[in-house]
Amino acid sequence: MKLRSFLRYAAIFLIILFGLFLILDRWVAASTADRIYTETTQVPARTVGLVLGTSKYIAHNLNPYYNFRMDAAVRLYREKKIQILLLSGDNAHRSYNEPWTMKRDLLKASIPDEAIVLDYAGFRTLDSIMRAKDVFEANSITVITQQFHCERALFIAAHKNIDAICLAVPQPHGLAGFKIRLREVFARVKAWLDLYILDERPRFPGPKEPIFSRPPFAEPQQEPASPAPVLPPLR
Repeated sequence: MKLRSFLRYAAIFLIILFGLFLILDRWVAASTADRIYTETTQVPARTVGLVLGTSKYIAHNLNPYYNFRMDAAVRLYREKKIQILLLSGDNAHRSYNEPWTMKRDLLKASIPDEAIVLDYAGFRTLDSIMRAKDVFEANSITVITQQFHCERALFIAAHKNIDAICLAVPQPHGLAGFKIRLREVFARVKAWLDLYILDERPRFPGPKEPIFSRPPFAEPQQEPASPAPVLPPLR
């Protein structure tokens, strides 16, 4: 009887806990809905587009999450909705480098090198969002990722007083999409804990690398003026 009572109370506790998780999940979605766009033509023009990294391949197959983000980044740049692409992702080891992989594919799509900035320390969404402001000094950004990821990224940005909007790119459906979405519920709980309880900071908070100190935004340094010639006195 004691075991049965314990299992019953444990089940009730887990149901209530998961219910709270779902409420938090819906709160994150509702609080960010007005800053998410699904068409590039709807996106207001901003200077910096923040592309959140992911693996290019899954089990030796092209990752559709990656492809959709790259395609959207190219479209936004070509439509002049952004001028700089900040590519933020994991740089775990020599053979796995999300920012460089993204840059290589964007260069193949004829995005100019000077329009690309790499953030090698975007180990998680919180790092990418906070470093965009704290390290790269981009106070107004357009995030590029899937809908569920947009919601969490904007939730973090709002808490950190970062002016951000997001282009929600397509995402796979079916079993794979369901698994990702279920995992996102717990990722949002972790994000809430990081922001409201733990006050988490990026793993690498610096040094500063201001985007607007780079061409074409940096003002060219002018050569010092030559001294005026000294004329001989009149006699």
